[in-house]
Amino acid sequence: MITDVEGIRVGHWTDLEGLTGCTVVLCPPGTVGSGEVRGGAPGTRETDALRPGTLVNEVHAVLLTGGSAFGLAAADGVARWLEERGVGYDMRVARVPIVPAAVLFDLGVGDPAARPGPDAGYAACQDAGGGTVQEGSVGAGTGATVAKLPHPDQAVKGGVGTAGAREGDVVVGAIAVANSVGFVVDEDGEPIAANRSGLPATAPPEIWGPGAATTIVVVATNARMNKERAHLLSLAAHEGIADAVRPSHTMWDGDTAFALSTGRLEADQRAVEALARRAVAEAIRRAVLTATGVPGFPSVHELGEVHRR
Repeated sequence: MITDVEGIRVGHWTDLEGLTGCTVVLCPPGTVGSGEVRGGAPGTRETDALRPGTLVNEVHAVLLTGGSAFGLAAADGVARWLEERGVGYDMRVARVPIVPAAVLFDLGVGDPAARPGPDAGYAACQDAGGGTVQEGSVGAGTGATVAKLPHPDQAVKGGVGTAGAREGDVVVGAIAVANSVGFVVDEDGEPIAANRSGLPATAPPEIWGPGAATTIVVVATNARMNKERAHLLSLAAHEGIADAVRPSHTMWDGDTAFALSTGRLEADQRAVEALARRAVAEAIRRAVLTATGVPGFPSVHELGEVHRR
């Protein structure tokens, strides 16, 4: 799990009535962060601050949230929780928490008026721990769906998944929220979660608004990195998205990957990136395999092997 990286903690806030939620990743002191946004329909906060060459290197938390752009308000609650504990970038007159965030569109599942707000982000921080991470239809994955192509109303339930990989003392962990237009596939490219219409993802899609889907990922490692290398790690995370989601990074997706380095161990960059790619792909697959169906959007386990393919 992503919490196999020492100091990383994860918490969820879940609204089972409105079918939305948010997930927070809390970072240990000194964590270096970067990220990369791809796809045509992102919804993000503070991602410009993660670019190499910008002032602040440290990240204090990352928020993944449902509620489309409305859900970005939950980051205010995360910032408040951190400020109360004296965590933030020291601006002399105040410590300002650095909380990058990314949203997914889940307004078509459950109540479209239900969106995570500041209290939800605060509650996710209160829930955060370093042990077992709950997966499936929780937190930001509560209203997530995948395999929307070519018919969005024939999508399959997505969710939150986490996975890790090791090489010697080097640990890489990932957490992913799967809400893609594309199919989720296994290591051989065979569908795990496919559109229930029975048509391939290459069939002409029904038209729907931009921002209807996204895959959001956080990858963390105990390997020491500067901001530039953390950015390269986020690019490797996007390779993991492409391995597990077909197609990925489309005009309708806001695919976003955050990378965190806790900076405790020297390691070969290429090896860390390979571990990250593997962990991200597995986290996405686990997100759909652990999901529980909701009205209108069954899980892959409810559908069975025939319908998944």
